[in-house]
Amino acid sequence: MNKRDYYEILGVPRDASETEIKKAYRQLALQYHPDRNPGDKEAEEKFKEAAEAYEVLRDPEKRSLYDRFGHEGLKGTGFTGFSGFEDIFASFGSIFEEFFGFGTRARSRTGPQPGSDLRYDLKLSFIEAAFGVEKEIEIEKRQVCNSCNGSGAEFGTRPETCPVCRGRGQVMHSQGFFSISTTCPQCRGEGTIIKKPCPDCRGSGKVRKKKRVVVKVPAGVETGTRLRISGEGEEGLRGGLPGDLYVVIFVEEHEFFSRNGYDISCQIPISFTQAALGAEIEVPTLEGKTRISIPRGTQSGEIFKLKGQGIPFLRGEGRGDQYVQIIVKVPANLTEQQEKLLREFARISGENVSSEKKKFWKITNKR
Repeated sequence: MNKRDYYEILGVPRDASETEIKKAYRQLALQYHPDRNPGDKEAEEKFKEAAEAYEVLRDPEKRSLYDRFGHEGLKGTGFTGFSGFEDIFASFGSIFEEFFGFGTRARSRTGPQPGSDLRYDLKLSFIEAAFGVEKEIEIEKRQVCNSCNGSGAEFGTRPETCPVCRGRGQVMHSQGFFSISTTCPQCRGEGTIIKKPCPDCRGSGKVRKKKRVVVKVPAGVETGTRLRISGEGEEGLRGGLPGDLYVVIFVEEHEFFSRNGYDISCQIPISFTQAALGAEIEVPTLEGKTRISIPRGTQSGEIFKLKGQGIPFLRGEGRGDQYVQIIVKVPANLTEQQEKLLREFARISGENVSSEKKKFWKITNKR
């Protein structure tokens, strides 16, 4: 079954702001909330559909992929939608509290919790980004405390069941047609309380540690490219899966080459005699030097293409091209013989040139 467009589902334009997207989702979530439409299968589907659209469009990375590649672009992110209401309420627990003033059907936090994702900004040289490189980086993340094995309780003790919520992490209330489940104020949703916290992690169950990670950067990356290293984020709690590490690439500018997509460009100066008579010149490339022929009569600003000498494609085989722009340089100082020959050339060509050296003043704008 083909999925509907997420912008269409929320009823917002493609350039909608985060505030507009959030407001649209709030209205749909309230309209199709399962507690407000008991037994209505169509409302349930619309509730799930709106939640999926909001989950994608509220996330800048997922939204960018969706805008460029549609639903196909989201397959690599691991996002496949929500399997049921529990997933939605678990993901949007804080959102529902913000929207409606309370949580609804929120999942107790006594079960497994996935670890948080981490971000690392990696700076590369122009050549490293072009051809790929392997880098070892050091990250700092929270890992399970060895002293308490993640329980948060002092060695020899263990967390006790919360007497207020009796281990559920939630307390029930009634408000109109909603069945309201709010976070327990005593245990803050954990379902347990720690009377004697672990001195190493201070009851959190995690401690900050440094770790070295090898990042394999593929050829063709550019500034803004995000590399995901699965499982290198923070560790989960109570058996939850670890988060991921996102490495964001920043590429330094090159002193000679500039980049446009997978193509590169450069400027090569030649003399006016080389331009007029033609020449064979040496041109730097990403992998060394090559020689190209400049035909006679070449004008300043003309561009020559070196096919397949650009940046390797990030996904798939092949490379971009290199564009060489010719800049014809006019000599600033002539010998007496050079000037004599040029005047003879001008005479033969019928060109009007200055008969003597004159001093000119450069005029600059003054503010």
